[in-house]
Amino acid sequence: MSDSAVSLFIPHGGGPLPLLGDPGHAGMNRFLKAWPASIAKPEAIVVISAHWEAPMVSITASAEPELLFDYSGFPPETYDYRYPAPGHPGLAQRLHGLLRQSGIEASLDHQRGYDHGLFVPLMLMYPEARIPCVQVSLAASLDAAEHIRIGNAMAGLKRENLLFLGSGFSFHNMQAFMRKRDDLIDPRNRQFESWLAQTCSDPDLDEAERERRLAEWEQAPHARYCHPREEHLLPLQVCYGVGQGPAKTVFQDPVAGFIASAYQWN
Repeated sequence: MSDSAVSLFIPHGGGPLPLLGDPGHAGMNRFLKAWPASIAKPEAIVVISAHWEAPMVSITASAEPELLFDYSGFPPETYDYRYPAPGHPGLAQRLHGLLRQSGIEASLDHQRGYDHGLFVPLMLMYPEARIPCVQVSLAASLDAAEHIRIGNAMAGLKRENLLFLGSGFSFHNMQAFMRKRDDLIDPRNRQFESWLAQTCSDPDLDEAERERRLAEWEQAPHARYCHPREEHLLPLQVCYGVGQGPAKTVFQDPVAGFIASAYQWN
């Protein structure tokens, strides 16, 4: 059994397309299916999803969360998925307490279910659905420095056998996805991903500089082209806040025609 948490930021793909066998998600799917074998089985999974924003950080506290099908326009079978992983009210309470102790407004949500930022990747990673899960929202401020602090607060549990899973996308420009007609990699996408990999993974980068760059991510090359809105990047800042150091780049490959990456902090 591990005596420390793992913090992992992943791309979760486009809606339920990974579960439909979309060829543009094949590399990502292989990565997500294979990755769990690289760590000890976690006792619980804390998912920070790009698809939940709340006025203050909110945490699912139900013992049996339902699924929230927060996408539209997909085949009927994508609204019949099941992922009956139990919730973990005790862990939710502890996370809530850590956030409050750090001066971060937080609340427990006993009604909300798991959105597709949780169930789509976990159906690939842990299909048995037996590991308890807690989902944590983004703060409505969408402030990157605040999300690093959110991760810092949750790092109070980093010596436990937990998986902190940041479920987002390192490239998320919906108009660019819809316009994509060829296999060429957009140089703006490539430059931003190179900056992100160096920022997250360079062991020689001063830690204060790493944190500053992630807090001021809009200064990166083509940042606002790659993220017109930052909600799919912010789970990464939370994961960094938990991990508090250089990450390992564990995936970097095209997903739906654009390079996307995954980062792991042990």
